[in-house]
Amino acid sequence: MTFDPETTTLLIAGPVRIHPRVLRAMSMSSLNHRGDYFHGVVQEIRELLPVLFGAKGHQVILTGSGTSGLEAMYSALVPTSGRTLVIANGNFGDRTNEIVRRCSTQVTTVSAPWGQPLPLDAAKAELAKGDVKAVCVVHNETSVGLANDLAALAPAIRDSGALFLVDGISAVAGIPVPIEAWGIDAVVAGSQKGLAAPAGLALVHLSDRARAALHGGTYYLDLAKHLKSLEKNDTPWTPAVPLFLALREALLLLKEEGLAHRLDRTHRLAEATRHAVDALGLELYPDRRYASDTVTAVKNPAGMGDPELRKVLEREYNVLVQGGQGSLTGKIFRIGHMGIADWPDLLVTFAALERTLARAGRAPPAGAAVKAIVERMP
Repeated sequence: MTFDPETTTLLIAGPVRIHPRVLRAMSMSSLNHRGDYFHGVVQEIRELLPVLFGAKGHQVILTGSGTSGLEAMYSALVPTSGRTLVIANGNFGDRTNEIVRRCSTQVTTVSAPWGQPLPLDAAKAELAKGDVKAVCVVHNETSVGLANDLAALAPAIRDSGALFLVDGISAVAGIPVPIEAWGIDAVVAGSQKGLAAPAGLALVHLSDRARAALHGGTYYLDLAKHLKSLEKNDTPWTPAVPLFLALREALLLLKEEGLAHRLDRTHRLAEATRHAVDALGLELYPDRRYASDTVTAVKNPAGMGDPELRKVLEREYNVLVQGGQGSLTGKIFRIGHMGIADWPDLLVTFAALERTLARAGRAPPAGAAVKAIVERMP
């Protein structure tokens, strides 16, 4: 079979599969981004964003990938005086650390090895010192397929009075993110993850406290400027108009499905994926207790790297899963099951994975993975 990007079974950690309605929305002729029609689009998006975040507040749409949202958040909210705490346990936690250190010279980083749970005791010890003004952390670490336990961290941050700044790029619309209950002050979402819109937009939610704390950051990503423009259903700079049209449609799809339903379906797919991994005799990379519901990281079988596993799935079966990053390249593969992913995607992927293992002389019980999935289908 020849790889075909238009018909592939796409289960990577993002970008995810896009609904035809969202794709069609981008095909509109060029628009005047300062005209009434586009201002109406922006107004609709603003009215729909609380559906995505599950909370009201101050919300910004940025033309740029999720990392642009992180840079906007950290550059505008990491304090110019006072200590910032970064907590990391994966590739994206390390990225947060790099960005934050460009915004402040007073940064303390507490970290755990990639794939291990957050070092909560060490983080709480730093907070207890009383001088931390902001805490920066990744909620869902897709590089290792691990969801961090922010619920256990939130009370200590609240008691400290620090701003709670969260990378929620692969968490929002994928796993529960109770912004108000946890006291999160700012969280970034990416358009190409749980929302299932095209890559290229970052969405930032701010609490009242965060909005009041905004200070000058970068020029293009100045959150205060974006908020001021959005109050008039406008943008300070030229936006990616087709992506805004796609965003509106993706938000409408989410509203129709309901956030709770999407979270539940994503969780069911994740549970089925984990059981199918077990059925193939493979091993999850992170501790199962912390396994993410948006992406499952699996250890490669001994002697099988990307050429023997992922590339065979792509070349022979038109199935795309994702590899490891950094030091985990060739050691793990990752299966994404967020956004509009559904049961047929899992069935095709695991049938192909089972056959790939069998052809490599590692034959699992015939049909075991598919059976594990079917048993958990509604």
